[in-house]
Amino acid sequence: MPFYDLRCPQCDREYNISASMSDKTEKRIPCPDCGSLDLQTVYKAAPAVLKSGSKAPECPNSHVCGAGCRHMG
Repeated sequence: MPFYDLRCPQCDREYNISASMSDKTEKRIPCPDCGSLDLQTVYKAAPAVLKSGSKAPECPNSHVCGAGCRHMG
């Protein structure tokens, strides 16, 4: 089962809960503190990881576009 980051608006607490997708979409996951079924999904940014010693690829046109490269996109 996947893990979800959820927040309860009733008691304003956040949880990381393992539940089935159907339990989440059908709001069958109770808040561990107050029991409310009105939990909201919390979206968080995933960390970016670079390998040690690796460099970002350089644009062959960097002499034209500088730091705002639109050719590597």
